[in-house]
Amino acid sequence: MNLEQVLQETYGFSAFRPGQREVIEGVLDGKDVIALLPTGMGKSLCYQFPARFLPGSVLIISPLLSLMQDQVAQLKKLGEKSVVAINSFLKQGAREEVWRTLGTYRYIFISPEMLAQPFVRQQLARIQISLLVMDEAHCISQWGFDFRPDYLRIGDMLPHLGNPQVLALTATATKKVVADIRKYLHIPEAFLYEHPIDRKNIVYDIKKFDSHKDKTDWLLHYTDRYRGPGIVYAGTRKKAEELAALMIEKGESAAFYHGGMEQQDRIFVQQQFQNGELEWVCSTNAFGMGVHIPDIRHVIHYQLPTSIEGYVQEVGRAGRDGNPSLATLMYAEGDEALMESLLMDELPTEFEIRAIHDAENRQLLVDQGIVRETALRVGAYWLSQMTIEKTIEQIRKLQNEKWWQGRKVSELVTGEGCVRSYIAQSFDQTIQGKPSNCCCFEGIDYTTFETGTKSSPQVRVEGWQARLARLLPD
Repeated sequence: MNLEQVLQETYGFSAFRPGQREVIEGVLDGKDVIALLPTGMGKSLCYQFPARFLPGSVLIISPLLSLMQDQVAQLKKLGEKSVVAINSFLKQGAREEVWRTLGTYRYIFISPEMLAQPFVRQQLARIQISLLVMDEAHCISQWGFDFRPDYLRIGDMLPHLGNPQVLALTATATKKVVADIRKYLHIPEAFLYEHPIDRKNIVYDIKKFDSHKDKTDWLLHYTDRYRGPGIVYAGTRKKAEELAALMIEKGESAAFYHGGMEQQDRIFVQQQFQNGELEWVCSTNAFGMGVHIPDIRHVIHYQLPTSIEGYVQEVGRAGRDGNPSLATLMYAEGDEALMESLLMDELPTEFEIRAIHDAENRQLLVDQGIVRETALRVGAYWLSQMTIEKTIEQIRKLQNEKWWQGRKVSELVTGEGCVRSYIAQSFDQTIQGKPSNCCCFEGIDYTTFETGTKSSPQVRVEGWQARLARLLPD
């Protein structure tokens, strides 16, 4: 098979991007594959290409509804009609039709939680699934141990699906995360392709402030001086809303985005940003997956990220076009407290674990405010795997691991060495040559990012029917 000829005839590309060929060949050779490819390196092609030669369906496990919808839309733009996302957007009649014709779909998108439902597994067991794709596979380690334990069950479901090949895709993964992927997807011998994590066009800056007011004043000055598109990451939903309101008050084209919004509202904000109707989005870390905007020039962290892996994921959404982009991490004394709170908040306390263990009606604990909903999901999962004392020990282990994650972030912002080198070392990699525009400790040419006088963006106004039709094409 001439892969380049197929690539040219089907996708219009004359050559593969680094890593794509190796991953595709591994899948076509019948191997389980773990692929670590930086954001913007074309991970979707790694399953779309072999899907044309594999029998049956490809099942893609995706972490977010918005990401699923975007992936479905992208495939349909390529002329692929046999694609469906099984999620809450499907109305009853449409869902019944999907179940009836399930085997006719080449691409089936689903969340870990939907896959965990017995009825859904029964339906999938009726058809041939040749490849299971774990998109954003780092979520197994990043989310599976605390607030989305169904990520840890995916490997157990493979026999119910006919034991298909597995392709795990992610942009970032430490050795521990790769080990978690191997363990929980039951692919210990999977072929690993790891591309260097460093992206030369990303410039790293760290700004330190005496107070949070100084941080906010600097941010407003920055967004007034530099043109977007840009993302401002905040640690909480409230802060994302506050920053967006302040930017709008200053005349900026901005909006907020977080998991507490209605799903349709989140999709509207994402589409506005992708269409160039917004210059800035102030968001929690809920925003970014599935955002295919090649010219994002700025990623600003108003508050500390909770891990180096998460930081690299979020920063990686900038500069997909290969042009210089600036990643700015803002820090004021005391920011560690919020980071530590966010790190530990989704793990159950010992009191909650014991309450869950002893309760006959566990949901009643949540309804009465005794146990948090997230704590119930996590605690119930671990109690189903081990004894109560082992569960308490496991949670303490996870707390310790999260503490180390936070410490790595603190060392990043308080250190005096090259930011680029520190990030690479966190992934057990070394830098092969630094760009002249590197980081705040190696020198930054800020004029690269200046845009001159800003003008108001041209905002397209359209009715809700037209917008909905564009968001959800047939």
